[in-house]
Amino acid sequence: MMVITIIQARVGSTRLPGKVLKPLGDTDVLSYVVDRCRKIEGVSEVIVATSTLPQDSAIVNWCEQHQVAYFCGSEQNVLSRYVEAAEPYQTDYIMRVTSDCPFVDYELATDMVKAIKENPVEIVDIAKPLPRGLAVEIISYDALKRINNGKTEERHREHVTYYAYEYKNQFTRISYEPSILIQEPQLRITLDTKDDYELCQAVANHFNNQYVSSAEVVRFLKDNTKIAEINAHIEQKPVV
Repeated sequence: MMVITIIQARVGSTRLPGKVLKPLGDTDVLSYVVDRCRKIEGVSEVIVATSTLPQDSAIVNWCEQHQVAYFCGSEQNVLSRYVEAAEPYQTDYIMRVTSDCPFVDYELATDMVKAIKENPVEIVDIAKPLPRGLAVEIISYDALKRINNGKTEERHREHVTYYAYEYKNQFTRISYEPSILIQEPQLRITLDTKDDYELCQAVANHFNNQYVSSAEVVRFLKDNTKIAEINAHIEQKPVV
């Protein structure tokens, strides 16, 4: 059974332009995401999927410099970008990661890969809410192609797996129970705004280790409430 990780990335961002290439710790945001994804056990390949827009050539250049596999597809139709990026690999499953999550939980992701290999359904759900920025998604490639070929709304194509959560009864699924150590959904460990970036910088500077476990990051933020409060007021954009 093959599982690949696809990281969606683009330079454009209304609230924090160029966020995925910003400096972080001793490196940059995209390095954090890619390197942490490479620590996920049971994954055959890590691919960055960006758009064909000229401005996203900066991500292509980054990938070439860092010897990271990449694909360029539609900017708005991220669903088709994923389907097309995965096609050459003949994979069974796709792990979806977004590039604005520099502390993505590779230990959680490893356990989810094990779960799907033990019980090969179409979707792995996470049973409990987590801090924004830690979770990954796993969906079968066949299910993703079925969504792509079906009748979908704009939100389904922008958010890739959203259809599978909106129409749950159309997919086989299992629920994965995450560690109690990371069940702190009030925390934001993602990168959408300047305040998010400030928090991520504080975390990166404290640990000076891009492979720090997500559980340690959560504990650090719980113990340092002033840092956790930096971006606590940020509201996530709704899916429309």
